Amino acid sequence: MSQESTTASNPSSQAKAIKNQKHMKDLSRDDLLNAYRMMVLSRRLDEKEIQLKNQSATFFQISAAGHEAVQVAAGMLLRPGYDWTFPYYRDRALCLTLGVSPTTMLLGGVGSAEDPSSGGRQMPSHWSSRESHIVSPSSATGMQCLHAVGCAEAGVLAATQRTADKALISAHDDEVVLVSLGEGATSEGEFWEALSATCLQKLPVVYVIQDNGYAISVPVDAQTPGGSISTLVERFPTLRTISIDGTDFFESYSGMHEAITYAQSRKGPALVHASVVRLHSHSLSDDQKAYRSEEECKADLEQDPLKLFKHWCIQESDQIGEADLKKIESAVDNDIAEATSQALAASQPNPATVLDYLYSPKIDPASAAFTSEPTPSGDPETMVTAINHTLRDEMTCNPHIVMFGEDIADCSRTESLPSVSGKGGVFKVTHGLQRAFGEDRVFNTPVAEAGIVGRALGMAIRGIKPVVEIQFFDYIWPAMMQLRNEISMLRYRSNNTYACPMVIRVPIGGYLRGGSLYHSQSGESIFAHCPGLRIAYPSNAEDASGLLRTAIRCDDPVLFFEHKHLYRQTYNKRPYPGADYTIPFGQAATRREGHDIVVVTWGALVQRSLLAAQQASKDDISVMVLDLRTIAPYDWESIASAIQQTNRVVIAHEDQLTCGFGAELGSRIADELFDCLDAPVKRVAALDCPVGYHPILEEQVLPQTNDILKAIQEVVSY
Repeated sequence: MSQESTTASNPSSQAKAIKNQKHMKDLSRDDLLNAYRMMVLSRRLDEKEIQLKNQSATFFQISAAGHEAVQVAAGMLLRPGYDWTFPYYRDRALCLTLGVSPTTMLLGGVGSAEDPSSGGRQMPSHWSSRESHIVSPSSATGMQCLHAVGCAEAGVLAATQRTADKALISAHDDEVVLVSLGEGATSEGEFWEALSATCLQKLPVVYVIQDNGYAISVPVDAQTPGGSISTLVERFPTLRTISIDGTDFFESYSGMHEAITYAQSRKGPALVHASVVRLHSHSLSDDQKAYRSEEECKADLEQDPLKLFKHWCIQESDQIGEADLKKIESAVDNDIAEATSQALAASQPNPATVLDYLYSPKIDPASAAFTSEPTPSGDPETMVTAINHTLRDEMTCNPHIVMFGEDIADCSRTESLPSVSGKGGVFKVTHGLQRAFGEDRVFNTPVAEAGIVGRALGMAIRGIKPVVEIQFFDYIWPAMMQLRNEISMLRYRSNNTYACPMVIRVPIGGYLRGGSLYHSQSGESIFAHCPGLRIAYPSNAEDASGLLRTAIRCDDPVLFFEHKHLYRQTYNKRPYPGADYTIPFGQAATRREGHDIVVVTWGALVQRSLLAAQQASKDDISVMVLDLRTIAPYDWESIASAIQQTNRVVIAHEDQLTCGFGAELGSRIADELFDCLDAPVKRVAALDCPVGYHPILEEQVLPQTNDILKAIQEVVSY
């Protein structure tokens, strides 16, 4: 059957053909030549990088060959520096079209210090540009979907908070956020969390799914039910789903135009499912001949988008001739040759800079700038009230702060607010804040921990200050990928081009009588393994206020642990310390002086250590109690000073003994202070066992005052 008869008998194909013809007419000769130039440039940069890798001049290569048409079409329709782009590692042609230069790409390939995307820290093909709003991607597939959601939310928030004389952040009413990913990444939960959030809020996000049929070696029919992601999602409310041949430039341009126009209308998100081909292996570390037949690979070559577009230009265009294309190819070769020379001559990273930009170079939360004296007022407050008070004060003085999480709002159905008391979190920490600051700044989220943290990143890169809540520490684990590979890495991997300052509040710990296995967990040591992440862990109301304010005002992501058992204890109540009270991170507090032994502790174990010290005093044992207050950074100087004074140490923490943070402290003490010790280092911690439901089991698992007292007596009598 001829193409004409197929089109005539299929109304949808006929409509598609008409749309494609319309956009052919809309594109000028210069547009078409530029499209060809971008495709050729992308392809030949791939070829050059393969050559350089084979010469050991670069260390990794991943190809965009076969994806160029849809990427160039998308890039031509986006407005660099106006719209936002969250690419993935195969988006070479897209990033070129948005303004990333061949030199920049090759600087990334050789890992040069002059690479503006990462300075040699990130693998090649992870391009970014602050100027063009191309956000630094990671290698973790699909994670960027949530960042795109947060970025779009920030733009919408800016529109709602804009006043006649001031904008919250730079944003535009018709901006769109494009997020690109391979079909394999749609199996990630983060993709589905992102899709749900964008549809719920009708956010202007355009998903471009580049489906080359494989996730490394796993074919799409073994990856996606029915083999089509667009079929799976087409019933999502407010989502415009568009399926295109991504090897056809004109169909790609038409489909992308429809998607971007729909998102700009604020009717909802759009998803473009682009069928493309993968002309090389997944990367040079892969060999597709091991799992793809020769016939299949040859069939892909017949769908080479560069070959198809070149054929159209020569055979069907009345504006472009073969000489025009050869001229472009020659110019591209010259550009790549020049870029290659520059990249190979560029400076290598300086080993002395390896620790640069783990944290903000501008604001150090451990500095004296955060030293202040409290100005107490009012009656003593519980920790939960002090945290609420602090959040209220900070939101009042900083309009960039937004708060969200599961159940943290007073009432999502705002029409009911006048007749209900309000939820305000399962522990009432955020009670009343939605009423005070509105549903745009304090709102509930779905039960999706990765979504909470990932969306916060997208907001933070635009200047919003998210203060989010993970309802229980026990349920933080779905967000671990975001915390370890995205939040803590962004500044470092982008060489300080991008950052995501935020606060993640996390109720933690046991001693609840009935908390059981999934409401009693601790595990701060795990997150101390995330360079780039700050960790605070207050033990009383005044410290909670001062440390939280420092966390909000600093320029890094902060994990803020709030012990549930301490929320309403009377022994840690303090008067509110004032609206500007801050405590530097990495500054421990001596809770009790002593000269025989020091107990180094934090969180709920501070009070138990004080009780143990009081009991030890009956035996004439003088116990110092040192409260670390923050885990990253921690106050090594105060620990060392205390041990030099007492020559004996017990480390007490609620987390499990094996690989708890006390093991790190004990190891360093043995390494650096061995000559000061008159006895072995002793640790008191939870058993390597989940916390049982019955109080008898809980008391057996978690460290008690008597356990600390026994350790003190053993070390002193050594």
